[in-house]
Amino acid sequence: MYGGEIGSRLRGICPDPRMAQILSLGILLSAGAWLRDFSLRPGQIALTFACGLLCQKLCERFARRPSSSIRSAVITCFSVTLLLRANNWWIHPAAAGAAIGSKFVLRIRRKHLFNPANFGVLFALATLPGAWVSAGQWGQDVALAGWMVSMGGVVTRQARRADISWSFLAFYVGALALRVMWLGQRWPVLTHQLSSGALLLFAFFMISDPMTTPNHRRGRIAHAAAAAAIAYLWQFHFYRTNGLLWALLIAAPAVPLWDLIWPAPSFRWIEGETNEAEPQSTADVRLRDRAGGAVDNAVDGDGFLRVLRGQKRCVALQPRLTSRDGAA
Repeated sequence: MYGGEIGSRLRGICPDPRMAQILSLGILLSAGAWLRDFSLRPGQIALTFACGLLCQKLCERFARRPSSSIRSAVITCFSVTLLLRANNWWIHPAAAGAAIGSKFVLRIRRKHLFNPANFGVLFALATLPGAWVSAGQWGQDVALAGWMVSMGGVVTRQARRADISWSFLAFYVGALALRVMWLGQRWPVLTHQLSSGALLLFAFFMISDPMTTPNHRRGRIAHAAAAAAIAYLWQFHFYRTNGLLWALLIAAPAVPLWDLIWPAPSFRWIEGETNEAEPQSTADVRLRDRAGGAVDNAVDGDGFLRVLRGQKRCVALQPRLTSRDGAA
């Protein structure tokens, strides 16, 4: 209830949920750098943001769309900086560039297919030597976990995506609990796993990305179940690392399927803003259609006649308009 009140007040102050997410990620990065001694250098952070924002500007110009997604690029750069570790200066900027570029290249049904930060981090892990992800960098601090839950709850509630975060945690934690019971382990093993900052960061700041999740609530719950199952199998059956990140990547192609089974309106950060990497011409047509493009076209005489022709009533009214124009 308290998180909902905070989210409502934030929506009143700033209607864009990305601002709350930027603030939360900035706090997490600062806390990690100062309290957890992340192996990050200021130059790496600066280059990550410089490359990510520059790539966003270039892709926007190439896609002929207005510069309205700079906040999304900032979120992607924060996420890459929080997740990825490297022993040189150029891996972070390369990962940020790949993350931003994936939004404009890898698209299905007018949505980018992969979570940008997730794609950039896994691109670096798979192709760039000297890159790694430190899942234990957040430690097992219960207080830090509580702050993550609080901030993540505010962000996901403001973006109307809290359902997928809590659904994923329910499915994944349920699978971990069943494993503990099956193996006869002590319950502190489960509480130790649940206090992981990496799990909470993934649940509240990655899988909840509104632009890469299904539009309908049922689709989001199904997507959360699929991601939880893949993550569990990846970690405890195949015994591979970074199961959460790979699960999100593998489950991403199913999002268009969920949208097809359960259709729903597409998410927009702000009403009237174009979707990520959507060409301006296509977006303008869609916005005009939703707002009632026929009414807008009726401002001029030709547009008014086209509307009347579509309604099969222009035959009787066209002479009146012609005579009126001649008198003028």
